[in-house]
Amino acid sequence: MRNSVDVVIPMQLNSNFTLLYPAQVDWEKFTAYRPDIPFSDEVIEFLNILSGGILKDRNSRLYPDVITFAFFCRKANLQKMKGEYVHEELRLGRGVLFHIAPSNVPINFGYSLVAGLLSGNINIVRVSSKQFPQVDLIIKHLHEILKSELYDEVASRIVLVRYDRTSDANAYFSSIANVRVIWGGDTTIATIRQSALPARSFDVCFADRYSIAAINPTAIISATDVEMKRLAEAFYNDTYLFDQNACSAPHTIFWLSADCLEAAKERFWNAVHDYVSSKYQLQAVMSVDKFIAFYRQAICMNVKMQDMPDNLVFRTELSELPKNIEAFRCACGYFSEKTIGTIDEIASIVTVKYQTLGYYGFKKEELVDFVRRNRFLGLDRIVPIGETTNFALTWDGYNLIDTFSRLPSVL
Repeated sequence: MRNSVDVVIPMQLNSNFTLLYPAQVDWEKFTAYRPDIPFSDEVIEFLNILSGGILKDRNSRLYPDVITFAFFCRKANLQKMKGEYVHEELRLGRGVLFHIAPSNVPINFGYSLVAGLLSGNINIVRVSSKQFPQVDLIIKHLHEILKSELYDEVASRIVLVRYDRTSDANAYFSSIANVRVIWGGDTTIATIRQSALPARSFDVCFADRYSIAAINPTAIISATDVEMKRLAEAFYNDTYLFDQNACSAPHTIFWLSADCLEAAKERFWNAVHDYVSSKYQLQAVMSVDKFIAFYRQAICMNVKMQDMPDNLVFRTELSELPKNIEAFRCACGYFSEKTIGTIDEIASIVTVKYQTLGYYGFKKEELVDFVRRNRFLGLDRIVPIGETTNFALTWDGYNLIDTFSRLPSVL
């Protein structure tokens, strides 16, 4: 139960929210839950059942992000992660996690929930007020598990809600949270923080970030046709799959200088364009927005539009690297490009705002050295192109299992 010094704001009858899962909640019983150990067998089994239900559903095939989520929740993957994240120390969840999911990535709410479950907590998740079929699909399978009554103990650790900005629900959910997990832009985070937390509780904020990619042109030239098709698909998944709105989606592409540079660019972008043309529907408004973004960029820096068959893929070439390049992002396939002599030239612009560096044609060892030499405040993730949007339990520099749990000391 709550410490008497913590102020709990009673849930008002006029609190405007929709309960998506389960059908009803006994809030007093819910908040009296005792935390679990991380990666408990019961949680792993529950998530594996959820994974199986999603993978058997034909509708899931319409959404690659849902399939990826289901594979993440498979027992074999969870057991592998357990070996990486669970050690000999005594560790327990922190209690109630209140998650505020972002509106730009539909499936994110599921990953945040899974991280909360795996770390031993009960979870209140506010899903986006936008309607996404991926969200509905996962919630449907959670209800299917609930009907079986075989996994009620783990199922009782989950509450999913939806409400808009006018609701007073934030205040109540914040008042009972041991950890508040906020995914969103700076304005969203500031608004949520207006609702007070108990004295020993804290926020974990995943704010708006900016991501980039680096490509070695010699690797493009030496790649086989099959490898180029795979690379184009990987780049598409990193960028177009979420309309380039995910914080991990690259916006600026850095190319190492080489004699084969122009040939490599042509080969890469042709492969990307071919793949995008077969998969992506560009809305007319975004087609116009790309031109507006270019003209805005051209006013502020020396930039040249690169030739492409259409503006499904919109490329601009930078003659210099402005320190505020992240302020000139656009969505749905808008890329700034810069040629660099060495990868260390990227260091001059990297701030705490930078999240992910996707790469192709570099060795892991040279990228580790790159980080050690430059000691960035940002760039929390450096991953191969194709993996920038892949969720992991280490995210934005946080080990989520450690952050969402605590270490009782027994001396």
